[in-house]
Amino acid sequence: MSEPADRLAEPDPELRETLLRRYGRMRPDGFWQRLRFQSKRLAWKAVVGSVYVFKRLLDIAASAVLILLLTPLFLTIMLLIRLESPGPIFFRQIRVGRWGALFTMWKFRSMYIDAEARKAALLADNDSGGGVIFKMKQDPRITKVGRFIRKASIDELPQLWNVLVGDMSLVGPRPALPSEVNQYSLADRRRLEVIPGITCIWQVSGRSDIPFPEQVKLDVQYIESSSFWQDLLILLKTVPAVLLGRGAY
Repeated sequence: MSEPADRLAEPDPELRETLLRRYGRMRPDGFWQRLRFQSKRLAWKAVVGSVYVFKRLLDIAASAVLILLLTPLFLTIMLLIRLESPGPIFFRQIRVGRWGALFTMWKFRSMYIDAEARKAALLADNDSGGGVIFKMKQDPRITKVGRFIRKASIDELPQLWNVLVGDMSLVGPRPALPSEVNQYSLADRRRLEVIPGITCIWQVSGRSDIPFPEQVKLDVQYIESSSFWQDLLILLKTVPAVLLGRGAY
């Protein structure tokens, strides 16, 4: 004989407690329990907020100082690009930022001006594992100056402006193209939970040699353990990664 419907609908007290402890989404019973719950919630928000504030202050200070210090290098690269091939000095492209917001990302132009038109004929030679992003070790669309500035990551330096205005951070998952985000799985979209960065954890661990699924895995690990000190460590590791040029193409 089946049990009455109202009895079947009764919540399991043990299950309710388990869910409350694990997810914290159900309101606790009693004044002191609710007070304790809200206090922990506010404390957690304060910790997360303070990390963001310190990160943003570091971004503003470091990007402003670096733009001033690197002005002579910027002018030299601008001249070399203009002398080698016709076209604009800077390359701008729409990228996807935090929570899907679109912004214009800046680079020094490292390719010939018809690079996008020639991309379709080269898709079969994609050297990036995973099929979402496109990379070639011997990309014929790259200029001589472009090959040098890519190897040294100098082409990314104009993104210091993106950092200064708040579109990007010094450290964070690399910003993706809208066409790449359209191919993201639900798990891949976790990369959009934070502000994208100039350098990231997989760039100091092998850069383009790391296949896309592994890049996503490393980015998610970064997001889950994000801290001010971890950002500083990644910035320090970026220097030898750039000097050695491993995985840069």
